[in-house]
Amino acid sequence: MLVIAGLGNPGRKYENTKHNMGFLTIDRLAEKNGIKVNKIKHKALVGEGIIGGKKVLLVKPQTYMNLSGQSIREIVAYYNIEPEDLMVIYDDVDIPVGTIRMRKKGSAGTHNGMKSIIFDLQFDNFPRLRVGIGTEKRGDMINFVLTGFHGEEKDKVKEAIETSVSALECWAERGVDMAMNTYNTKKEKKEKQGKEDGEQKEGQKDGEAVEAEIREDKDNG
Repeated sequence: MLVIAGLGNPGRKYENTKHNMGFLTIDRLAEKNGIKVNKIKHKALVGEGIIGGKKVLLVKPQTYMNLSGQSIREIVAYYNIEPEDLMVIYDDVDIPVGTIRMRKKGSAGTHNGMKSIIFDLQFDNFPRLRVGIGTEKRGDMINFVLTGFHGEEKDKVKEAIETSVSALECWAERGVDMAMNTYNTKKEKKEKQGKEDGEQKEGQKDGEAVEAEIREDKDNG
């Protein structure tokens, strides 16, 4: 069985924010393939179905972003999932809005949800799909990732989600190499590896600030 997990924060307040690209992509993938993601198991909303001829489990962790690893760890252990059969979808401020990148493995970069997953799993050799939310006009990072899209960004995001869904279907049916070669958005300019990995110190501080605000919101709620 394959597991496709999209990261986000539960609740209407965060429903259509930039930080919930993982949830939004899972919703569209489920809709297109007739899968209902409505059962609560392993600290997540889950739904089983068939994609590309393979049995899949779609997952939306309900732990809040910075504790996503708790849910993913339980699922990987319960179903005895191999690293190559786990796909994680999440937002990335380090690539432009409307673009996507699939990779076979890698570090967490600045993303606290991915940091949580890698910490809990104790391995990082699983494929992941990053959906770009980056723009030159970020401003305050907390406000940036916890707000929605505006203007022409909405069309770019909608297209990126559709491309992501096609890439995930390709991955399920034909493997990660084919999906990467077919659907990874072409970069206009060659980027340095450090930026591609998203490990800038400034981004890390911003990500920690975002998760701190979400934790405070959860505690006050």
